[in-house]
Amino acid sequence: MGNASGKKVLMVIASDKFRDEEYQKPRKILEDAGARVTVACSALKASTGMLGLKVQPDILLADADPAAFDGVIFVGGMGATEYWENPKAHDLARAMHAAGKPTTAICLAPMTLANAGLLTGKKGTIWKDAAVDFKAKGVAYTGRPVEQDGRLITGSGPEAAEAFGRAVLEALAA
Repeated sequence: MGNASGKKVLMVIASDKFRDEEYQKPRKILEDAGARVTVACSALKASTGMLGLKVQPDILLADADPAAFDGVIFVGGMGATEYWENPKAHDLARAMHAAGKPTTAICLAPMTLANAGLLTGKKGTIWKDAAVDFKAKGVAYTGRPVEQDGRLITGSGPEAAEAFGRAVLEALAA
């Protein structure tokens, strides 16, 4: 397992109905390896996960400075669709990717990366119910639990949360 000591990771959660495991498991893996996690959201009120977890965001998504972070995770869940067409989310993802930083998303959140134009012609995975729309964006959908294409990492859903977290850690440590 990699060492992420001193690395700063931004986790973007939905203002409601993020997927608890897709937040908790990667966060634990990263923090156990020494990373510092900051949580961003479209609102500063406590967000409730689909399974009831409450998370208080640290910053607004609109205030997230890509230069201040070494990687980004867009957390999935039903609420992740709020960022699919969000210009701030797209700008953040593009800036992180342009800087060569791990730009990652799980479950329904990879559509945010696809809509930002980052996955066109790239391998990716997403929650199976969104696969048709994902492929329509020009993504080479693999259906694998975790897919990596360069510094872009996507995960398929809650069952893949741990493997996704490990892949993000390895990319941060590289």
